Amino acid sequence: MSNLEMREGEYGDKVMAVEPGGIESIPEKDRHGKASQLFATWMSPNLEFATIYVGALGVFFGLSFAQAVIGILIGNFLGAFAQYILTQDGSKYGVPQMVIGRAAFGKLGNILPSIFNAGAAGIGWFAVNSVSGAFALATLTKLSNVVSLVIVVLIQVAIAFIGHNLVQTVEKYLMPYLIVVFGIAAVITLSKSHLGTHGKPFPGAFLVFVGAVYGYAAGWNPFASDYARYLPKSEDPKKTGRFAAAGLFISTTVLQIVGAAAVTAGMRDYGAKTNPVSDFTAALPNWLGKAVLLGIVVGSICANVLNIYSGSMSFLTIGFKLGSTQRRGIAAVVFGIAGFLLAKSAMDNPASNLENFLLVMSYWIGPWLGVIAADKLIRKGASIERFLFANRENPAGPIAFVIGVFLSIWLFANQKYYTGVVPKHNGNFGDIAFPVGFAISFILYSFIGGKKVMAEK
Repeated sequence: MSNLEMREGEYGDKVMAVEPGGIESIPEKDRHGKASQLFATWMSPNLEFATIYVGALGVFFGLSFAQAVIGILIGNFLGAFAQYILTQDGSKYGVPQMVIGRAAFGKLGNILPSIFNAGAAGIGWFAVNSVSGAFALATLTKLSNVVSLVIVVLIQVAIAFIGHNLVQTVEKYLMPYLIVVFGIAAVITLSKSHLGTHGKPFPGAFLVFVGAVYGYAAGWNPFASDYARYLPKSEDPKKTGRFAAAGLFISTTVLQIVGAAAVTAGMRDYGAKTNPVSDFTAALPNWLGKAVLLGIVVGSICANVLNIYSGSMSFLTIGFKLGSTQRRGIAAVVFGIAGFLLAKSAMDNPASNLENFLLVMSYWIGPWLGVIAADKLIRKGASIERFLFANRENPAGPIAFVIGVFLSIWLFANQKYYTGVVPKHNGNFGDIAFPVGFAISFILYSFIGGKKVMAEK
């Protein structure tokens, strides 16, 4: 028996109409679109400078270009594979990703990962991308960093407030420009780079870098189904997953490789009186440099409209009841303000803030994915529709999640603010908190929740 809550209001495929409702399932009459549109949805938001800079981190850490490329491929493949699996539930249930998580975590237990994602996506990721967009706009227009940040944030919040259809349209129509300008810039950057540089031996810096790359790609996983939920149920789920994963993997991998190459060509780290955005564009012809700066601004907007939109969805999944039919839009504005304040404070030390934020993302997403993956394997494709809005709990989910997060960080985290037991006694060990967290939570959930899940099938 289904207990789905259906979203109210008329919306359809109207682009400029404000999307009504919140996290409720999308009624069939409002379903529209094709699986192929998800390629642009996940390609455009990663065609921006933050993606380039993540790739640059590998060489900044001391890796050779070849080592950095290996790390980029591994981290992005893991993130894209999870995106392939998770996206498939979008059209099936018509609800956001964090609502789907209630099957594994229960309604109350799901509040914890929803809080993590609301803060990470709606505020944290929003701040990361807003900073790169603001630096690019400041370089292009000679406006101050703060004024540029205000302009970028206002555009992002306005698009996210209007809602799903405008978000998808923005990603679709801005993608060709982003592909062209970043594609040309990639060719020129690679031609000027020195790819034979030597780096540190494995595993230390390499494992930290893989964690950062994975944290960037996997940052999209907790709202994978948010942008497939409007697709008709007739769309092939595996096809939707393939388009989403391809858009994510291709965009992140290509630009991160360009970022690693750019460091060998002279791009500097964020630091006193340095601006890697202007370093990157300075190596390009003047006309292309300006086009890329505009692309960086546009790319940050493409990324952050998703972050605000999904952050507001996670906020509503926590259980906040906003009486207005525009509750999603109201939540988007709130997160836009919070993200702006964090971005403004982070502009003084963006390099350290970004590196540590990426690792923190992997610390909680690894265990979260471990619980979700175990639940999916045990259920073997059985429908979870009746659990999505039911007052039902599944203690195995939050227990496995919390233990996985705690143990993986305590033992294996390796960053500025905290060093785990293992890397503290072996400085070359690196950071493997994310795979350890995944494994612990996966095993624990399978052991303590397996019988309950089997009984529910």
